[in-house]
Amino acid sequence: MVEQHGKTLVPQIRFAGFTDPWEQRKLGELFEESDERASDREILSVSVANGIYPASESDRETNPGASLANYKIVHSGDVVYNSMRMWQGAVDASRYGGIVSPAYVVARPNSEVYARFFARLLRQPMLLKQYQQVSQGNSKDTQVLKFDDFASIGISMPASENEQRRIGAFFDRLDSLITLHQRKYDKLCVLKKSMLDKMFPKGGSLYPEIRFAGFTDPWEQRKLGELCSFSKGCGYSKNNLRDQGTPIILYGRLYTNYETQIHSVDTFVDPLENSVYTEGGEVIVPASGETAEDISIASVVEKPGIILGGDLNIITPSAVVNPVFLALELSYGKPHFDLAKRAQGKSVVHIHNEDIANVFFDRPCIAEQRRIGEFFDRLDTLITLHQRKLELLRNIKKSMLDKMFV
Repeated sequence: MVEQHGKTLVPQIRFAGFTDPWEQRKLGELFEESDERASDREILSVSVANGIYPASESDRETNPGASLANYKIVHSGDVVYNSMRMWQGAVDASRYGGIVSPAYVVARPNSEVYARFFARLLRQPMLLKQYQQVSQGNSKDTQVLKFDDFASIGISMPASENEQRRIGAFFDRLDSLITLHQRKYDKLCVLKKSMLDKMFPKGGSLYPEIRFAGFTDPWEQRKLGELCSFSKGCGYSKNNLRDQGTPIILYGRLYTNYETQIHSVDTFVDPLENSVYTEGGEVIVPASGETAEDISIASVVEKPGIILGGDLNIITPSAVVNPVFLALELSYGKPHFDLAKRAQGKSVVHIHNEDIANVFFDRPCIAEQRRIGEFFDRLDTLITLHQRKLELLRNIKKSMLDKMFV
């Protein structure tokens, strides 16, 4: 991770122009505890996930009857930590002025400190362990990190404030990108939920609230058994799995690794004599699971030549049913709740093809089904895109936090 030059430490990755080794300091040399009090400023909160933020932006309501008389003043640049949750990373350098609960510790930096650098440094795993070691209390739930114990901890830091600023600014930009894609991802998920609610009929109606232009006819209700054929997958054991061979979709991995299992498939087997292969366009529904929700979710397998493992119900739609539309209805529409009601069992619940065949299915003409399927396909692609960008950015951040600090 780091290079050792005698007693000096140099991070693995640095910005150009910085070559001096980092120096060892005690936190007490860089911060002093602040005990200013006020009650007439904006209330701030500190969390492990979000750092410092105005309490007004939280979903949790503040207690309007609580006294603010002993609340501590926070200036922009102050480091604030939750004394009972410091070992979990409940610490940040504030971007806001305001007040915090007396349960928090406010540490004011001296002129050598660039606060946004310390916002990351103080969350490093090695320091989290040290907080826990020096906290006072008999258990994790009662441990408290007092300022004097915080001040006794040694850290490594750049002597140059410019290097601190470069590192802090780099992670601020990275966090802004992560927040941007998180918000886009969240908005798309909300949009999908709303459209699923409005683009399928509710109750006994045969007309959805929102439709594409040109479609006005009522939807038709039929039993799935009249519109599809049904079959089962072939059972395989763990001993059959290979690093290469014929791709197979297994129920056991279907929900832990959905993207890989349905779209690319990274599990392989040597085919058995009675193996069941996809032709492309099959809809699969798990035959068993822990809850009815587990087995009332349908997926489309678009690629031909994939083996379908055991414990999978296979639905092959007729020409009047679009596979993507069918999977959407089974997963989110009225048939979803009908399917869940038909599940049988306690610790493990089961659903059979006969049960699925008796589920009533609302459908418009095939052209409207395709439009709806294409709309949600595009929406899912956007959701997946932002999800993958989020994962990539988080991995970059994790790697840089590891390599840019000593």
